[in-house]
Parts: sequence; C-alpha cells; structure tokens
Amino acid sequence: MSAFTARPRTRLLAAATVALAALSLTACNDKLGVQDEGAADPTSSTVGTPAPSGTKPGGSTGSTSGGSSSGNSSTGGNTGSGGNTGSGGGRTSGGSGSGTGSGSGSASGSASGSPAGSGSGSGTSASSSVPCNGANTKVTAQTVSRPINHMLLTVTNTGSKTCDLYYYPAVNFDDAQSVPPGMKDSQPQAVTTLSPGQSGYAGIALAGGDNGTGTNGRTAKSLSVYFFDRDNNSISPAATPALPAKGVYVDDSLKVTYWVSYAQDALTY
Repeated sequence: MSAFTARPRTRLLAAATVALAALSLTACNDKLGVQDEGAADPTSSTVGTPAPSGTKPGGSTGSTSGGSSSGNSSTGGNTGSGGNTGSGGGRTSGGSGSGTGSGSGSASGSASGSPAGSGSGSGTSASSSVPCNGANTKVTAQTVSRPINHMLLTVTNTGSKTCDLYYYPAVNFDDAQSVPPGMKDSQPQAVTTLSPGQSGYAGIALAGGDNGTGTNGRTAKSLSVYFFDRDNNSISPAATPALPAKGVYVDDSLKVTYWVSYAQDALTY
C-alpha cells in the first residue's frame, strides 16, 4: 500500500471516531434532559402552605436561582446553551403568625363617714300640758255686727302650764237642757293649744236668719261655757262670761264652731 492510500484512511478513521464521540455525548445529554423533565424534585413542589386565618398573606414574587425560589408563588425555567434544557421548581411558603395578650387590672376604693348631729331645744311635750277649763282660763263673750246674730268667745290661758282646747265649747244659755252642736266644717287639723297668756277663739251662731226667725226664740241673760277633755268628756269647772245687760237673742238653731287659733276663722261660719 502506498503512502497516499494510508493517509486518507487514517483521516477517515479519525473523523469517524470524533463523530461517534459526539453522538455519544449528545445521547448522554439527551438522556439526562429527559430525566430532569420527567422526575419531580421533592424540594420543588409548588403547593403552598395556606396562611393561617387572620394573617394577611404575602404577595411578593420570588426569583428563581439555582432551581429554588422563595415567596408565595414562583416559577422558573432556564434554557441552557449547548442543547441543555433545565427547569426549576419554585417552593412556596405561607406566612404564619401568632399573638399573645394578657391584661390585668385592679381597683380599690374606700369610703368612710361618720355623720353626726346634735341639737338642743326646748318645748312643751303633750304630757306636760293640761286640758283648758274654767279654772285656768279667762273667757269673754262679745256680740259682733258681722256676721249678724253671732257672738265671739275668747279664752285666754291664765295658768302656768300649756293647756289644750279640745273639740268645741259646750255652751249653756240660761240653764238650757241641751248643748248646741259643733260645726264639723270648722274643725282644725290639730288641737288648739294655748301657752300661758295665749288666746283661742270660738264663734256662736245665736239664731237662724237675719232677723232671728228660728223656732223657740228667746232672750238669754246668762251663759256657762264648759270644756272637753281628750276623751270628749265634759270637765269642770265651767267658765261664766258676762253677757250684755239686755241679754242676747237665741233660738233652736243655736250652734258653735270648734276652738281655733284666730278670731277671723271663728267668725267665718
């Protein structure tokens, strides 16, 4: 064989060897690429952990580097040169949060007080008073022009103790057999009480009508005034006030008011 013939064969063998090596390398890379496409990286799962309730989720997009990513949602894919294809999976992670709280409080209060009062006074108790009667009072009888046919009785406490005027005066003209009634409308809310020197009053309606037109009219010359105790019993002695010299005209309509504290009240009825 000549030298010319051997040289082409050598070149052809070298070229075949290079081509075979290139094909082998390509096949190896392709196999590796298919395996990367089909197999899921367990660290590249895109299923995110849900954020806990009440926690605001993050919204940032992660960046892919080296086949891994951070953030709530990310995808990555790099195409390599030289026929290599790569893909990267992103890992998502949810946010988490926790919170603790505590509180305490206390309140306290106190109050104290000691109300105290003192007072002094003097007065007459009911137990120290006595009923008014003819012995511890002075009684006068006076006719008045208005109202017509009326008389005013005035009783003054002449004793040393307070006396009470119970009910109304029991008047008796000329030893009459009956006592005229008291006018219920004139009864005061409380018993009339006289301190020593104080006066009380009662009115007497002597006769009915303007002209004394009642029945059994007559002229009386004397008057006796009796008092009552708390139990409405007549007590002695009686007072015997003087009447006018000519006497006073009375009839069967005769009636009296309750004992009161003011003269004008006694003459109202």
